[in-house]
Order: sequence, then C-alpha cells, then structure tokens
Amino acid sequence: MFVRFLKDRSGATAVEYGMILVCLSLVIVGGITHFGNRMEVRFLEIAKFLDDTPTQ
Repeated sequence: MFVRFLKDRSGATAVEYGMILVCLSLVIVGGITHFGNRMEVRFLEIAKFLDDTPTQ
C-alpha cells in the first residue's frame, strides 16, 4: 500500500491522503492528551485521598 502510494503520480490523490493522515493524527494526539490529563487528575485525587486518610 505504501509503495503504491509513493508510485501514485496524481497530485490530488496524494494531497487527499496527506490531509486524511494529518486529520487522523490530530484527533489521535488530542484524544491521548485529553485522556492523559484526565488520568493525571484522577491519580492526584487518589493521592490526596490517601494522604488525608488517618493512620492507626
């Protein structure tokens, strides 16, 4: 598939594939960043809860 993409000489098709790759990359990076931020908040909440728990 990649070799066929490199051999393709029609400019419009290559530009369209490039735009699709850029859009998908932005969505993936945005989703991972959002998920990472949510997990950081969750772990900080858990750490705060554990610090506030009285010990015997």
